[in-house]
Amino acid sequence: MTRTRTFVLVGVVVALLIAGVGSWYASSSPDGLEATAAEQGFGDTAEDSAAADSPLADYSLAGVDDARLSGGLAGVVGVLLVLALAGGLTLVLRRRSSGSRDGADTGAHDTATALGTSTRDELDDPAGRR
Repeated sequence: MTRTRTFVLVGVVVALLIAGVGSWYASSSPDGLEATAAEQGFGDTAEDSAAADSPLADYSLAGVDDARLSGGLAGVVGVLLVLALAGGLTLVLRRRSSGSRDGADTGAHDTATALGTSTRDELDDPAGRR
């Protein structure tokens, strides 16, 4: 496994642990904005957002009755959603940038691999680090 892949995998595991376990220790008190609104006397005028009925609204997972478990699961689902969106966007942009340079990038690495030869980058660093 490459160092980059290991680094990313460790980062994902840490993010999942923070989201899933760290949320168990989060305060149940209102956040700063809600507390200030209540102090100033206009906390009761707040209206629900359009996303108030969404499955992850209010830092909890809809359908799970245990508040701590619901918050932890919502954090894990949120991390996985962000990971999927970021990963998908990265794949789309990487494919788009490598395939649409008016012939400037002809896939030298793929061609070199198929022919059993090396690209210039691999000759510069035989270990494959970039």
